[in-house]
Amino acid sequence: MKKTVLDSFEKVYGKNDNVKAYFAPGRVNLIGEHTDYNGGHVFPCALTIGTYGAAAKRDDNKLRFYSVNQDRLGVVETSLDDLKPYDKAGWTNYPKGVIWAFEKRGMKLDKGFDMVIDGNIPNGSGLSSSASLEVLTGFILRDLYGFEVSNQDLAIIGQYSENNYNGCNCGIMDQFAVAMGKDNNAIFLDTADLSFEYAPIKLEGAKIIIANTNKKHKLTDSQYNARRSMCEEALAILQKKVDIKGLGDLSIEEFEANKDVLTDPDMQKKAKHAVYENQRTIEAVKALKDGDLEHFGKLMRQSHESLRDDYDVTGVELDTLAEEAWKIPGVIGSRMTGGGFGGCTVSIVKDEAIENFKKTVGENYKKKIGYDATFYTVEIGGGPEVI
Repeated sequence: MKKTVLDSFEKVYGKNDNVKAYFAPGRVNLIGEHTDYNGGHVFPCALTIGTYGAAAKRDDNKLRFYSVNQDRLGVVETSLDDLKPYDKAGWTNYPKGVIWAFEKRGMKLDKGFDMVIDGNIPNGSGLSSSASLEVLTGFILRDLYGFEVSNQDLAIIGQYSENNYNGCNCGIMDQFAVAMGKDNNAIFLDTADLSFEYAPIKLEGAKIIIANTNKKHKLTDSQYNARRSMCEEALAILQKKVDIKGLGDLSIEEFEANKDVLTDPDMQKKAKHAVYENQRTIEAVKALKDGDLEHFGKLMRQSHESLRDDYDVTGVELDTLAEEAWKIPGVIGSRMTGGGFGGCTVSIVKDEAIENFKKTVGENYKKKIGYDATFYTVEIGGGPEVI
């Protein structure tokens, strides 16, 4: 991948002795879904697949972008004087948004740059290709221009740009997992205050398998933002009765004692998911620390059921993958991961069951949905780096 981006850079822009290559990972969330914007806990990890980039500074204000994955678009050119988002700018709105967000923080680029990217995160899979690209861009800007920003800052800047430039009201989890990834560790993150700890993932005799529905999703669609708005409304109503900053502050007992103030049944279900999922995540990390993978797997299933029944973000494709996985001996746990409405499931599968899992779930999925799912065995990797 490094060779591809460097060769593509030379082919597209010509030889440049100052070009450097970079990498930022994708992420998968093991448990804790739709809790990150509700002040709850999440448990993601960075992956060894991600976004690769090659970049070099220019001596003028031009910005030139090229994607190996979307080569039909050719070079997309703009300048530091025109950082507005445009529909026709496509994927380049993500790096432009990060440049814009850097400038909002007083870090103005003195010159433009040329950039090539290539990624091996499946497109539209919900494994955070956008957050990966945002963190990659921020990391490149820090390296090329000498800006004083930490990896945690890169996560916050990436989220800010996605919220305010690209219009997706996402929480901090994706960018944080990408920027702060650590080999063989997941990140137990409290999104209320960004306190976190690394938790070693020891899967003796088992692997993490991602199953992609191959149904495209786009999180800037209204459904994601609508759920966030409903949770914010629920919070405002509950705050009149209990002293909380986010739904993640509530225990299950406190929620059950006060839920009747939420008279809209749908709103009550959405808030219930946020509260219960947060507590499930805390319990899951404890189970992992205690070496109780079986209990971790049960909580993964409960997470999916809540996302299906209360939060209503799964859909037939994700439900089919998860429900078929639960039937397979040797599957420790399986659930949807990411925003939902398509994308992927994450499963922990014993080594001896992997082939049967892929074959049986794959066949049953195709029979029901009409097209193939794709399976990836993934490893937990580190954060962004110069390569």
